[in-house]
Amino acid sequence: MASKNKKMWYALFTVPLLLIFITVVIIPFLIGIYYAFFEWDGIAANPKVFVGIENFTSLLQDERFLESAWITVLFTVLSVIAINIVGLAFALLVTSKLRTSNLARTMLFMPYLIGGLILGYIWQFVFLDVFSLFGEVTGLDQVFFNWLIDPQFAMYGLVFVFTWQMAGYVMIIYIAGLQGIPNEVVEASKIDGASPWQRFFRVTLPLLMPALTISLFLTLSSAFKIYDVNLSLTGGGPANSTEMFAMNIYNEIFGSGNYGLGQAKAIVFFFLVAAITLTQVYITKKREVEM
Repeated sequence: MASKNKKMWYALFTVPLLLIFITVVIIPFLIGIYYAFFEWDGIAANPKVFVGIENFTSLLQDERFLESAWITVLFTVLSVIAINIVGLAFALLVTSKLRTSNLARTMLFMPYLIGGLILGYIWQFVFLDVFSLFGEVTGLDQVFFNWLIDPQFAMYGLVFVFTWQMAGYVMIIYIAGLQGIPNEVVEASKIDGASPWQRFFRVTLPLLMPALTISLFLTLSSAFKIYDVNLSLTGGGPANSTEMFAMNIYNEIFGSGNYGLGQAKAIVFFFLVAAITLTQVYITKKREVEM
């Protein structure tokens, strides 16, 4: 009787969420796959022309899409490295004997709470006015200028802002990982004469692999799917030099009215991100150490 009641409670909480997930995610995804085989402008009154896999083959000839793919990969690599290094450094800082560690945690986590669109507009002001003014005052105008008007520096600006947003969130994951490391292991390494660097690379880092697996997965997927910061900070400019996957797909569908081609791009984008993130999880999981 008790087992039956448990199953009823599980169903009560699980079934509504499952129905919402199917309605909001699974069904639209399947409809998107269907539209990817048609040429259509997204207007219900206009006919859909079946073109088979033509939308997928035309992706290889779309130079703008291929360029956005390269830009997205470059942005993701730079962001993942920067976010995890900065996030881990923050975690080591606030878990040390710092008197203001609680305040530091709060302040470092706060940028993650700011919406991506608002964050982009805030930093747009910083790059446009603050950087330019600081460069004029100090004479370092070759470094401190409006990065968003330069194709190369605009990418670095996006990486910087995204790192500033995500590092505090990743810090929380690394803090949980650091607190899960047994003190006995650390003390034993000290007794054996290991230096701080040796303790970090031989003891702390291997035991942090579960946290690293989660952090890499979250930062990889978030970097690949970035849209809001990309839209508000650079809008894909200058000259489409920062137009990434998600923005290219949006522009294809709603800007050019190529609904079928845009859906084909979205399907390719989905499987690419899924393949990369699952491969990353598989590789890092194998390197996790049992405690």
